[in-house]
Amino acid sequence: MNRTILGAVGALVLVAIGLFWWQGRAQVERGAPPPQAAVPAPAETDIPAADAAGLAGPPPPEATELTREQQRFGRYDRDRDGRVSRNEMLSTRTDAFRKLDKDRNNLLTFEEWAVATVDRFEGADRDRDAELTPEEFATTRPKRGVTPACRC
Repeated sequence: MNRTILGAVGALVLVAIGLFWWQGRAQVERGAPPPQAAVPAPAETDIPAADAAGLAGPPPPEATELTREQQRFGRYDRDRDGRVSRNEMLSTRTDAFRKLDKDRNNLLTFEEWAVATVDRFEGADRDRDAELTPEEFATTRPKRGVTPACRC
């Protein structure tokens, strides 16, 4: 008995929602603008022209020459308060930490570190003899950023 009443009420609710949706859609379509006739393309001679002879924009801002240490300090000072906090200093290492933290619990276990180290070792050991030659060991060197050929 309860199921029948509940089913009938549910069906009435669905019909009411459908009616409201249908009425709202009809009003939107009634209020839509009528389709316009095809507008002819403007002739090629109707190109607007402007005389920029006497116009001048604001001067560009002056760029200051920062020392290498000032630039490095600016990269760490995220909130620009003139001081580098501990969190700001450690924030540059978070990407490397997240790569090692496989279970995403913000704790780096020995197993997580060991897996990364073993993967790096196995990637360098080309001949799979469980020993690295000097040439194979050289491939484990950290990748350095590209240095520009000149300081322009």
